[in-house]
Amino acid sequence: MKIVLEHLTKRYPNRNKKIGGFVVAVDDFNFEIPDGQLIGLLGPSGCGKSTTLNMICGLETPTEGKIYFGDDDVTELPPEKRGVGMVFQSYALYPHLTVRQNIMFPLENLKGAQKLTKEEMERRAQEAAEMVQIERLMDNKPSEMSGGQQQRVAIARALVKRPRVLLLDEPLSNLDARLRLQTREEIRRIQQETKITTVFVTHDQEEAMSISDMIVVMSAGVFQQMGKPQDVYDHPKNLFVAKFLGTPAINVFDGTIRDGKLYLGDDAVMNAGGVEDQDVYVGIRPEGFILDDDGPMHCGLNRVEVMGRDTTVVSTHPSAQSDMIRVIIPSESRTAALENTVNFSLKPFKVHLFDKETEEAIPFLSE
Repeated sequence: MKIVLEHLTKRYPNRNKKIGGFVVAVDDFNFEIPDGQLIGLLGPSGCGKSTTLNMICGLETPTEGKIYFGDDDVTELPPEKRGVGMVFQSYALYPHLTVRQNIMFPLENLKGAQKLTKEEMERRAQEAAEMVQIERLMDNKPSEMSGGQQQRVAIARALVKRPRVLLLDEPLSNLDARLRLQTREEIRRIQQETKITTVFVTHDQEEAMSISDMIVVMSAGVFQQMGKPQDVYDHPKNLFVAKFLGTPAINVFDGTIRDGKLYLGDDAVMNAGGVEDQDVYVGIRPEGFILDDDGPMHCGLNRVEVMGRDTTVVSTHPSAQSDMIRVIIPSESRTAALENTVNFSLKPFKVHLFDKETEEAIPFLSE
């Protein structure tokens, strides 16, 4: 089921009556979610992603704009008529009901032509439980289960209605690191098996990038960029997207373009053809550095952190916006001889230039 959002806007009255006016939670949002795709809706806390999800679900009414499921305008439809399944951050299970009863609960409220027999409800509940691999726990109560198992029950309850659209609002936030990894893999497997169009809301960019077909990045209620995770990571449209995606975060410097070269302080670190002379922000991914005794970028060495597979060189540079810059290099790289200074060459495709005023990306030629 394709989902289309057209000029979607949500404003709330400002609670501070002295200031008055409105608070804009979602501002003129436009994008299309292809049929059968898993989309990661990504952004920092308070950016409007859960509000967007609630409008898709029908729990919130847009101030302006339209929502389409396929060719159907569902903007004014109540949630129960949209054919959506919703999984919340809290498991929202009924503690006095068994797993079977929790999964069947949405089916018991069906009326008219949709009403099912008890046998059909039990069959569909069993199918949903098998899909999330909790069929052996059908007679358990939620208190007898781990957090990961309870989240699977919540997913099964959403799937049992055979929704046109599956909406997941921070579904892994309450799980520990190992369970988060396991459960997100399960969510991806289920989505690929069912081919249900799925919107997955999270502030965890690693989580979104690992399982999504496409990601949508938001900031302060405003659409920033949409694309395949690796494409957005490799080609951020602005400084916000570049800084938000990546662990460790991108290193940001104050740079200058002069005579077709990029300068960081006094260091002419690489060519930047096609860009007029100007001051710029420079983003360099941690993996964009090459340890090089003759490299043009000169940094002060702070420490070396050996992480097993990789080594992190923590250093300083006078043009850096942070106190320390983090460089990731292969663990086999020679670091034992490093003393007070360290030199780097740069991988041009890991370097990004941004306009000082607009913070929009500036294309350049490195050769």
